[in-house]
Amino acid sequence: MSNSAASPMAASSSTAAGRASGKTTSFIPELQSMMFALGDARRPLHETAALVEDIVHTQLINLLHQAAEVALLRGARAISPEDIIFLMRKDKKKLQRLIRYMQFRDYKSKVLKTIEDDDVLDSDKYSSSSSVNKRQRLLQDFMSSIDQTGEFLTLVEEEEVDEVKQERLERIEKVTRNMDSSQYSDFCESRQLSFSKKASKFREWLDCSSLDVKPNAMSMEILSYLAYETVAQVVDLALLVKQDMTPKTGDPFQHAISATFIQYCNSSAEAASTKKETDSPENTPPSTPSGPLTGQQGKMHSMAQGNGGPNQDGSSKVKQRKRKKSVAACGAEAQSSAIQPAHIREAIRRYSHKIGPLSPFSE
Repeated sequence: MSNSAASPMAASSSTAAGRASGKTTSFIPELQSMMFALGDARRPLHETAALVEDIVHTQLINLLHQAAEVALLRGARAISPEDIIFLMRKDKKKLQRLIRYMQFRDYKSKVLKTIEDDDVLDSDKYSSSSSVNKRQRLLQDFMSSIDQTGEFLTLVEEEEVDEVKQERLERIEKVTRNMDSSQYSDFCESRQLSFSKKASKFREWLDCSSLDVKPNAMSMEILSYLAYETVAQVVDLALLVKQDMTPKTGDPFQHAISATFIQYCNSSAEAASTKKETDSPENTPPSTPSGPLTGQQGKMHSMAQGNGGPNQDGSSKVKQRKRKKSVAACGAEAQSSAIQPAHIREAIRRYSHKIGPLSPFSE
């Protein structure tokens, strides 16, 4: 978001605070659909979506508290868009994206008003109306009041291509190339999901009722947009990490993998091996015999019903093993194509890492 506000990825060290806050509302199903629309696998992992939810929730709670402090300093009774814009003033790129989003919201309101009035869209007619471009007008008035050099007003007039948005559109275009009609329909539904379409749930998720200074409707609109942008940024960085972690043939530097990723994979492998050892036949206690004739009667019963006895038992066991291996392989392939929690953690580490000759000595 901005340097003065909490960074979207700086919430890595405080994700436990989101769990400890006692929130009962969850956006995990919606986040899985959003992650799919942003380039993740068809069914993103539940653990990854839960981690993304913690990051976004912690980020927005920090932003809300800082905006409430700004509102109290200027003697306001509610958090207004000016308070959030003031916190974002140092991040020009994201502020420009917010301006474009507010312009789009104004245009959408204009179109809806035209449909309700059953009239033809006339830009000259609505350009003089004070209720149509209220978002854009509010942004311009506030930015002109804090603008000393004219750099904020140029953000409204500039129409350069957003490279990050362009990369997302290109990635989505590549993902949808091989989709059939039903898959593309699901993808379009996921693309339409946002936090603003579930305003009451979003307000409850942020626990706005516990704040002394509560955000107004337009501030909640901006917060819902920033929440989706945070999810998009996390997915963007995680996909880059996933691409770096994928081994490439002929790459002499493929062994140079992050220590965080190696540690996570080693811990997962150790847990899997421990579970396998506990389930092995050597650690399984022998069954208690119930009589000298029980084993013989069981064998005779299986031979009577099995059309072949021991050979059929052996072939059925082989088939069961093959079936289990194929199911496990399909599950591993589906999980390997999705963003892993380790990718999210590595993306957070890289984003928070300070680069420079004096970075080890800085806080």
